[in-house]
Amino acid sequence: MVLNYIWVGFFLVSMVVAIAQCFGGDYTVFERMVNSTFELSRTAIMQIILPLSGVMILWMGLMNIGEKAGVVNFLSRIVGPFFSKLFPEIPKNHPVHGQLVMNFSANMLGLDNAATPLGLKAMSSLQELNPNKDTASNAQIMFLALNTSGLTLIPITIMAQRKEFGAANPTDIFIPLLLATFFSTLTAIIFVGIKQKIKLYNPVLIGGILGIATILGVAMYFLSGLNKEELEHVSRIGSNAILFSVIVAFVFAGVYKRINVYESFIEGAKMGFDTSVKIMPYLVAILVAIGVFRASGAMDYLIDAIRCFFSLFSVNTDFVEALPTAFMKPLSGSGAKGMMVETMLTHGADSFVGRLSCLFQGAADTTFYVIALYFGSVGIRKTRYAVTAGLVADLGGVIAAIFIGYYFFH
Repeated sequence: MVLNYIWVGFFLVSMVVAIAQCFGGDYTVFERMVNSTFELSRTAIMQIILPLSGVMILWMGLMNIGEKAGVVNFLSRIVGPFFSKLFPEIPKNHPVHGQLVMNFSANMLGLDNAATPLGLKAMSSLQELNPNKDTASNAQIMFLALNTSGLTLIPITIMAQRKEFGAANPTDIFIPLLLATFFSTLTAIIFVGIKQKIKLYNPVLIGGILGIATILGVAMYFLSGLNKEELEHVSRIGSNAILFSVIVAFVFAGVYKRINVYESFIEGAKMGFDTSVKIMPYLVAILVAIGVFRASGAMDYLIDAIRCFFSLFSVNTDFVEALPTAFMKPLSGSGAKGMMVETMLTHGADSFVGRLSCLFQGAADTTFYVIALYFGSVGIRKTRYAVTAGLVADLGGVIAAIFIGYYFFH
């Protein structure tokens, strides 16, 4: 129901803004909006679904091998104590615990191609535990909120783009960005935990969060001294080595357990193909609505309104110029990337606004895309407060990025 209101709202607001633009003399606004619908419909299928389908077929097949070989159960036992407090509805030592940790690990390492199918597999398993198949469960909402918080260990793509646009030190956003994404994730845990009445002061839960913070701190210590080329080298080799090691471990575990590895792969791969077909209409719907909203000029009006609001309180409004990236990120990853690039071109990669736009780009995830993708794959229609949780996590990351940006760069 929430997605229904949001989806309709995008079109209604876009229509009102477009009419206002026409009265102002911009008679091409409707042409831009119509072109956007066709362009993003094609983008949803040709640039997102089709490339994703092959990866999903591969990883769903591998995950099926891992489950039958007992690898996923092994991971479940390791992380079970922590996840049992964060996801109290999931039975102890359930295989989904292993799927969750694999998805979160892939996201932290920046392995988007692997993280998405792993996340879809985890969402499918959570749906099996869900008593109301058309309504998001507490566990599914927590999982989605953590995904939209966007915790990433090495934001290599953003640093590469900073180098391309002339940044003197492309890696100078590494530590600020890691801190911003950590606060975004922490915000997601606190907000959803309060909504679900989870005992956040539980020693196991606090110990797990402190453990994650320690790992991040150690990583920051060892990686912060590397230049862009060294960091890219470490990221590329380390991420791919881990990824291929997982593939080999699954296959050899299957051989060791004497299961039919090939047939297990085919069985899981078929589920990956079915999931790809299932999510097509959801992605087309959300991307078209976002494209129309942007093409109408509604985003520009929103930014101007925020600037006027903060100027009333004599607050430093330097950060407002970077906000288009923050607002676009929950709606569209490619749109946010375009906003970030445009900001660096306009103000300079090493300007405060240029750096802050990079923090916004990495401090959150594409909330509406993730919701459409994950919930659409299992047929969830009633999202409850999942959208709110995702946006609150994004907001936590944006607010943290602003304060951290002022501390490091202003």
